[in-house]
Amino acid sequence: MGYENALNSHTLAETISANVIAGLSQSPLTDFGLPDRSGIPTFEFDTRDLPVELRFEAWRRSFSSIFAIEEPDDRASGFNGRQLIWDLGSLVFARINTDPLRLVSADTPKTPIDHWAMTLPLDGRINTACTSGVFGGGAGVIQVHALGDPFECHMAAGEILTLFIPRDFCSEVAHALRGAEFSAMDTAMGRLLSDYFVGLAKRLPIIDAANLPELVAATRAMICACVLPSSDNAQEAQGPVVRVLLERARGVIQSRLFDPTFNAEALRRELAISRTGLYRMFEPFGGVMHYVQHRRLLDAHAALADPNDGRRIIEIAEQRCFSDGAEFSRAFKREFGYTPSEARLSGKERPSIHPAADLMASAPEDRLGLLLRRLHG
Repeated sequence: MGYENALNSHTLAETISANVIAGLSQSPLTDFGLPDRSGIPTFEFDTRDLPVELRFEAWRRSFSSIFAIEEPDDRASGFNGRQLIWDLGSLVFARINTDPLRLVSADTPKTPIDHWAMTLPLDGRINTACTSGVFGGGAGVIQVHALGDPFECHMAAGEILTLFIPRDFCSEVAHALRGAEFSAMDTAMGRLLSDYFVGLAKRLPIIDAANLPELVAATRAMICACVLPSSDNAQEAQGPVVRVLLERARGVIQSRLFDPTFNAEALRRELAISRTGLYRMFEPFGGVMHYVQHRRLLDAHAALADPNDGRRIIEIAEQRCFSDGAEFSRAFKREFGYTPSEARLSGKERPSIHPAADLMASAPEDRLGLLLRRLHG
């Protein structure tokens, strides 16, 4: 049975990859700023649009939510960096061209970003030092980094593609990436996923926004099919039994969204598992109560966006166990990037598709950080 599942996953991955890449131009992926006819929110930032003396600081600021970038030895000639970022709703995909960099994971306790970053160098090399050791890879090999953990990177000048994935994107992806984090995917299936990334970068400017749900689903399937636990993490990769437990846990949480007495201990008793097991199961999602609040906020968002629900905002909040209106508003804005009142006025039906207007009004070097702070599954 396991062999059949593995075979089916490989076949699915090959089919998806072939469908995405089929018909692509044979020209190399080198031109930035291609006309975007897709309608998918896209944001560009090019340091060459700035005075030479401001370029490096702007580039450093653009990554400040996830990295601290060490100052180069020579700043007299400026700094060349370009970003093309696509907001895919529950994912963010970026195409980046940069001068050499030394990165240190950011220490931002007030606004921690703990997504995974899957990075594909198209040329050059990336070497990483983390608590579990050292790894690296060159062109064509995807690397997996956990942004919430400490690490350092040395990145050669060149172009990379990066997919940012929130911890709550889906349980299957969370388990796969948890087993593969801080490793290089130098395998046959890893190379297939690399091909998919390149195809994605070529196709995104022309993919219709209406196809975004299918695109996200295909990307999820590719990750699940292609990502295997690294040898160092294999023992910690969680198996099918835990996945079944996680689905049960989600069902319990959904049924208790309006119960103010519900907590991690109540969930543990419902599942009949140890505290350690519960902690490990929800670690990729930031903990049990963080996940519970996330589900309550999503449910509140659906109510606020419902034109037939005329209740006051505080009534909707209190039903979902928020006793303080100000606390609810702060948590809601952290989650979605806009206030409950704005959600109601604009009638947003899909909180996973972030409004682009506020990002377009922001400084280009701030957009990546804003997107990553509001990114959720």
